[in-house]
Amino acid sequence: MSQSKKRQWEDKYKTCKERDFKFTTISGIPLKPLYTPDDLADFDYERDLGFPGEFPFTRGVQTTMYRGRLWTMRQFSGMGTPKDTNKRYKYLLKHGQTGLSVAFDFPTLYGRDSDDPFSHGEVGKCGVAVDTLRDMEIIFDGIPLDKISTSMTINPPAAMLLAMYIVVGEKQGVPAHMLTGTIQNDMLKEYQAQKTWIYPPEPSMRIITDILAFCSDHVPKWNTISISGYHIREAGATAVQELAFTLANGFTYVEYGIKAGLPVDKFAPRLSFFFNSHLDFFEEIAKFRAARRIWAREMREKYKAQDPRSWLMRFHTQTAGCTLTAQQPENNIIRTAFEALAAVLGGTQSLHTNSMDETYALPTEKAVKIALRTQQLIAYETGVANVIDPLGGSYFIEYLTNEMERRAYEYFEKINALGGVLPAIEKGFFQKEISRSAYEYQQAIERREKYHVGINIFEEEEKPDIEILKIPPEVEIEQIKNLKKVKKERNSTKVKEKLKDLRKAAENGENLMPRILECVRAYATLGEMCNTLKEVFGVYREPIIF
Repeated sequence: MSQSKKRQWEDKYKTCKERDFKFTTISGIPLKPLYTPDDLADFDYERDLGFPGEFPFTRGVQTTMYRGRLWTMRQFSGMGTPKDTNKRYKYLLKHGQTGLSVAFDFPTLYGRDSDDPFSHGEVGKCGVAVDTLRDMEIIFDGIPLDKISTSMTINPPAAMLLAMYIVVGEKQGVPAHMLTGTIQNDMLKEYQAQKTWIYPPEPSMRIITDILAFCSDHVPKWNTISISGYHIREAGATAVQELAFTLANGFTYVEYGIKAGLPVDKFAPRLSFFFNSHLDFFEEIAKFRAARRIWAREMREKYKAQDPRSWLMRFHTQTAGCTLTAQQPENNIIRTAFEALAAVLGGTQSLHTNSMDETYALPTEKAVKIALRTQQLIAYETGVANVIDPLGGSYFIEYLTNEMERRAYEYFEKINALGGVLPAIEKGFFQKEISRSAYEYQQAIERREKYHVGINIFEEEEKPDIEILKIPPEVEIEQIKNLKKVKKERNSTKVKEKLKDLRKAAENGENLMPRILECVRAYATLGEMCNTLKEVFGVYREPIIF
């Protein structure tokens, strides 16, 4: 590149007027007007990029990427009663969805039964209520588990929900080794951002390593943890923080698995990730590419994984719920399309697209179909799936990928200086960082340094005319009625015996999964199982940070 030509252009540019705007990414990375080979002075193709399906996987984890197979199209779905959710799943599968993703209501997320006083008013509202194996049987009635992959967004009670899914498979004649899917099972991000917890960190990590060990032997195709940056981002983190905190959590799970005596190559291939796709288009693409490269390098060099599958970062992406607006909700269709496109250009393996009405309630059938069609339009009409990593080699994209990586390592150093992820949680490091970023972004919106259409620019007075899905109170009444019926019909003596065995396993360090499976087969409730473990492990209380 001619330096004199570059200087001439720069001199010319200085005479031009720029918009009165702060040119940075959402993470605050300053942006130059133009990127050239000079911004990649130390760039090495084989070291920094390589080829798809080969170390360091910057360009993708599969050799053929979308030319071989498109990403799995999922819609995060769960509503009301198990019967309602089964109906929605069949609707989505009929319209071309290729994987299921289960959303649970708040009582289920916290390990409480629908008849628990704390559950009143929340049963079935933000997802499906699951109290016993009977509910899981209804949810997947008529849906063959040997032909579908299911992701379950569940954390403290993940072991119980996985056990229910395994037993449903048994009843369908599908052995555990044939089941495919994911449980989120990522407790570290709960303490950092999402705040759905039951037990303290150390017992939670023990349950997670029990799941790792059990699935490695019995459910080998199952993704045992979906290490989630999504909720970290939704809480207000920047893209850089999402990248750094998620990977730091992932490394912590690896370290705990090794500490529990598991060979790294036995469990690491089944770890997966879950990222947010926000509106800063190029920053999101760079984030995904940097994440793959960092994970591959650290797994190979620091954790000495020998199996190339342990180096792969496979991830699901969901478009950013925090970018959706109640104002002008139809604009959310467009926002979601841009975010989904960034996820695809960033090389995701699985994708959920948010519906336009999710700032109000669970999505209607019309809204969720539009969200699914958004993915299908990207896949079949835009041509972006025809070439692998089409933005690879862009001066800007490669610079931004490098910069995201550099800033992530700065965070790793800060976390290590605090003693690691768990001590940093106890000191409130993550909580403070995320809160600060959320505050700064809100301030930027209010000062109009960043724009959000319909919020601080192009506002409208009229109220939106949009159909809202409402979950009636009768859902809670029906769910509690069904729960009482299960309790009446089951063998109560057997349930007490199995819960007693579960408690003993928790006390003596035995792997909990076989005992949880026994409880599930006896139709013990989710709340009964979680309460039994509370008696041994206690309940987490967040330290006062602010």
